[in-house]
Parts: sequence; structure tokens; C-alpha cells
Amino acid sequence: MNILIMGPPGAGKGTQAELIAAAYGIPHISTGDMFREAVAKGTELGKKAQEYMNAGMLVPDEVTIGLIAERLTRSDCERGFLMDGFPRNIKQAEALNNILSDLHKELDFVINIYVPNEILVDRMTGRLTCPECKTVYHRTFQPPRQEGICDKCGASLQQRSDDTAVETVRNRLEVYEKETNPLLDYYQKRNLLVNIDGQQSREQVFASIKAHLGRA
Repeated sequence: MNILIMGPPGAGKGTQAELIAAAYGIPHISTGDMFREAVAKGTELGKKAQEYMNAGMLVPDEVTIGLIAERLTRSDCERGFLMDGFPRNIKQAEALNNILSDLHKELDFVINIYVPNEILVDRMTGRLTCPECKTVYHRTFQPPRQEGICDKCGASLQQRSDDTAVETVRNRLEVYEKETNPLLDYYQKRNLLVNIDGQQSREQVFASIKAHLGRA
């Protein structure tokens, strides 16, 4: 099963991606993780990506697309994959189509987790993250047992600098919408888009996703 997962910051996309990958036995391919791995291994594409990142520039589409093409040829993708963070624009979406066509594969679903912006602002400005094990908490909705301390590993929780100001969060959401809406339209026209209500509990969101994926 070949799946893309989309959703604005704070929608719970990362949590659902982990659950889907585990339940269906497919790799969770995050572009951020993929960049870091390629840089660490010193691959040619990794070196190119590092040059742009060191200069504070966005990694060009051709480098990102090359990394994706390389990643999808690995043996762990034979049964499928869950792609997170790619594509981010129509050019990348069309490039992904070409990559999959060359591999004799096609997309099965594009999962979009949607949550109203006002709720996302509340979620994000109260979000706390463990710097060690990456577990995410919320001051109101999912607080740790001991204030400021991770339940799992005991590290001190942190708040991302871009989660602290309401106006900053609103700007992030506006940028996401502007970037993503054309992609949602693109996949809607191809009858691949599955919209999931992210206001439900984590378990309910996952149950909704499974109900759709189960039709495959």
C-alpha cells in the first residue's frame, strides 16, 4: 500500500504516521529524516543537500526528488510506503508520479488530516516536546505526569521557539494552506484524497484512517 499523509502543523500527522507504518508494516519516509540520513552517509545527493542547508537555503526540487527516487528503490518499500513531507508542490507531485511509474507502482491513498486553525493555534502554543525521545505533550490536553518532565525518559521538556507566539503560529498555518491547497485539489481530482477529521481523539483518528485503508 503506497500512501501519502498530509496535515497542517499540530494536526497530529506524525503520531498517525507512526501508527499507520506499524500497523501495515511499511516504512515511514519522512523527508526531514531522509535529508539527515543522506547527509550523515555522505552520499552525493546528501552533500548537495548539505550545501544548501548550510547556506540557509531551501533544498532544490531536483535534489529532493533525487533523494525520494533513491529511497523508494530500497527493499523495505516492496510492500509499500508512507510518505510524509513530500510532495510540497505540484512539480514534486508530478515528479513522484514519474518515479512511481518507473517502479511500476502507483499511489493508493492521500490522507489529509484537517483541523480548524483556531484549534491548531491552541494545540501548538501549548505543545511540549521531549528533546531526547521526541514524545509530544500538551500543557492542557496531554500533560506529563510531572510538570516539565518526560514520562518516558525523564528529560526536561521543551517548547519549540516557533510554537511560542500566537501570531507566529498563525503565519505558519497560513503558509501551509497557501502551499498545500493546490496539492489537495490535485489529488482530489484524481480520487485519491481521503479527508480525516483531526479533532477526534488519537484513537478515533486512527480508526477513521483504518476504515478507509481497509477498503484497499
